[in-house]
Amino acid sequence: MVKRHGFRLGRKTHGSHSYREPGSIGCSAWPAKVIKGKKMPGRYGNDRTIVRNLEIIDIRPEENLVMIKGALPGTRSGLVAINKALYAK
Repeated sequence: MVKRHGFRLGRKTHGSHSYREPGSIGCSAWPAKVIKGKKMPGRYGNDRTIVRNLEIIDIRPEENLVMIKGALPGTRSGLVAINKALYAK
């Protein structure tokens, strides 16, 4: 919740159990439900990202390597799809 929605942290001291929790999420007597669209915990990240204008330095087919100049998002063991550029430089 803190990272996904930018909520502030609760207090760390005096036995607080709601350090990263959202706190109260609903109403009391009326409407007695959680409002639709309430910012709640859930999946965060893992979106496909496109990085344009990266330069291919070298291709080594015998080692199954493609050397790219620039930063790529994701983990070291992640898969990378390389497409032809839609726009010319």
